[in-house]
Formats: sequence, structure tokens, C-alpha cells
Amino acid sequence: MNKQGLNNLENKFQELKNLLKESDIEADYELTILEEKIRSQSKAEAVWKQVELARHPERPYSLDYIKRIFDNFIELHGDRAFGDDPAIIGGIAFLNSRPVTIIANQKGRTLKENVRRNHGMANPEGYRKALRLAKEAEKFQRPVITFIDTSGAYPGIESEERGIGEAIARNLRDFSQLLTPVICIIIGEGGSGGALGLGVGDKVYMLENAIYSVISPEGCASILLRDASKAKDAASMLRITSKDLLDFKVINGIIPEPEGGAHTNPDEAAKLIKEVLIKDLDDICARKPEVLVRYRNQKIRKIGHWHET
Repeated sequence: MNKQGLNNLENKFQELKNLLKESDIEADYELTILEEKIRSQSKAEAVWKQVELARHPERPYSLDYIKRIFDNFIELHGDRAFGDDPAIIGGIAFLNSRPVTIIANQKGRTLKENVRRNHGMANPEGYRKALRLAKEAEKFQRPVITFIDTSGAYPGIESEERGIGEAIARNLRDFSQLLTPVICIIIGEGGSGGALGLGVGDKVYMLENAIYSVISPEGCASILLRDASKAKDAASMLRITSKDLLDFKVINGIIPEPEGGAHTNPDEAAKLIKEVLIKDLDDICARKPEVLVRYRNQKIRKIGHWHET
């Protein structure tokens, strides 16, 4: 149901409430159930709009932000074990004259490029390349900045044969102990372990219309709701929006987007990201690496704790 349809339904519901009140008919319980259904549907539509914005084909990808935010980006290739994975890019650049290491998921714009980059779904060598660059950054005391935008790690047979689970697990462990500042920004989709492999940092941010989830709404609807057509309801249930993740304290903050989404004004979106990066790097680069690691691990351990009265 579209927004106009929901508005009409809400208006009809209000008319029904007024009519029942005038007729002195008791139907509070039934009205409460109906009102909850309308609210749930309205929320599902709002969340799904955010999912569509996170997946918008014109939404800026990592390279779009890199060229707008950083100077003199030099891409580095290969994991020194198997090969290079174009789904994850990485390299060295300058941010306001400060040398930094950038690691990012990269999707393709055209069909040919999307095939080459595997729709941003990385193989094990991608995560091993990311770790190699992070270790290099640690050695030369460069802060690490990651841009996350993937529906998940590649689940193919060859990916499993080369150890995708081990590669992501190693990244989780080693990024949590990295003796250099790490800032992570989810710019589009943050899908499952594929996102987590680049998502361990001192500060984790989401763009306003980005999403971050353990599974895609379509996958959740197919598995838990037994109906792939209920993806909108699944998206609402998963609590995948930036506001939800901030409420759960999974992320440190939300970076606003231009009205209508980042794709409407990529320059402005990049400017807003750059301001956050400069501010945070000035802060965390002044701290001792051992202190950063301690607080980083404390933050990780708090995620998932739930208290119910």
C-alpha cells in the first residue's frame, strides 16, 4: 500500500471511531487492534522507503565519496595469497594533509562493472586484502577509514572453499586489536558478516538512509515469514534503520543526507561525511593506541546486552 492509500485508511479509521462514539457503541478492543495494524503498516512503508533509498541505483558508492573527500588516492591491490578482489578497494590518501588508509566495499554502475565487482559481495581474498592494508596502516601509524556498502559477503562455493568464514572472523579479531584509529561509515547497505568484516572500529557511523542488518529483508521474509512478498514487514521487524541502530547503541551517530537522499546531491553528502571524519580524527588520533583498543573492545562487548524489567 502506498502513502496515499495509508492516509486514506487512517482517515477512514478516524471516521469509524467518531461514528462509533456518536452511536455509543463499545468497540475499544477491536479499534485498538485495528489501529495497531494500521500503525504497523505505516511503519513498514516508511522503513521500506529507507531500504529503497539505501539501494538506489544512483546512490553514491565508495569511490564517489573517496574522490570528493580525499586527495591523491592511490589504490593498492591483492591479498598476497590468492589474488585481488575488486569488490573491496583499498589504498592510501590524504585527508586535510593527514595520511590515511581507506578500505571500502565497491559496487558497479554498469552491468559489466557489476559483474567484475560481484555486486560488491567480497570473496575471502577481499577481506584478507583489507586486513593486509589495515596491518600496514598500523605499522605506519595511519588511521583507517572504512566505507561499508554490501548486501553481504559472497556465498558461492568457491568463496566457501577459500575460507570466507575464517577470513571474516580473522578481520573481526584483528580489527578489534588494531593499534591505530579506525572509523567505519555505512554509506548504503550493511549486510550481515560481509559488513562486519569492515565494521569494527572506534567510531561507527551510518548515513541517514543507510541500513544495517543481520540478513536482507527478503531473506528474512523467506525464512521466518515463509513468504518473500512480506519483505516490507520483515524490514520493519528487523530494526535496520540508522535510528534503530543508534537507539541500540550499535553505532555512534547518524550522518544526515541531503533532502531526498545522498544521490540528489553527492557533493553535499560527501561534505557532511568529511566534516565528521576530520572532527573525529582530530580527537582519536590524539589518544594512545592502547587506550583506543581498550575502549573499542568495551564498546563491542556491550552490543547485544538487553535488560527487560
